[in-house]
Amino acid sequence: MSFTLQIGSTCPDFNLPATDGQKYSLSSFSSSDFLVVFFTCNHCPYVIGSDESTRKTADKFGEMGVEFVGINSNSKNTYPEDDFDHMVARMKEFDFPWKYLYDESQDVATAFGALRTPHFFVFNKERKLVYTGRGIDYPRDHTQAKVFDLDNVLSELTGGKEVSNPVSNPIGCNVKWDGRDAHWMPADACDLV
Repeated sequence: MSFTLQIGSTCPDFNLPATDGQKYSLSSFSSSDFLVVFFTCNHCPYVIGSDESTRKTADKFGEMGVEFVGINSNSKNTYPEDDFDHMVARMKEFDFPWKYLYDESQDVATAFGALRTPHFFVFNKERKLVYTGRGIDYPRDHTQAKVFDLDNVLSELTGGKEVSNPVSNPIGCNVKWDGRDAHWMPADACDLV
């Protein structure tokens, strides 16, 4: 049995608070041609190491109808620095070009089958999944990256092409589950796949 969304799946809906004081659902982004939903957090070295690469990609494709939404589903009980207040502080410090949403219940991460931080899901205009996986091949230090999967995918999509490599393994720390059945990995693992 697979726990993560499969290519062609419809994007699960959500209704989550964001660091800007607003709440956002899937319909909040209906005007965008493509939607990148990625699971992220505040503390993970793979997130911290690749955020600037993600920023460059978001900036590059933002004018081409691509919107980015970051979702933090990590348990604050496992990592206190992943709580909402730290999310607000992180966005204030770095001013990332995406909405940063808090999935405290972890229901959204479960619906997507989020595996890692970061884990990217790209949806087309019909909100069908066309890519899932990593953003780059070396997320601990974006300056060492040689393969820019997310950038390549969005170049194909905005160029009217089909995605040539729709699935890759996300690289990063496991989502930190809070007392529930963490259906695929231990809550304290932080390693490569």
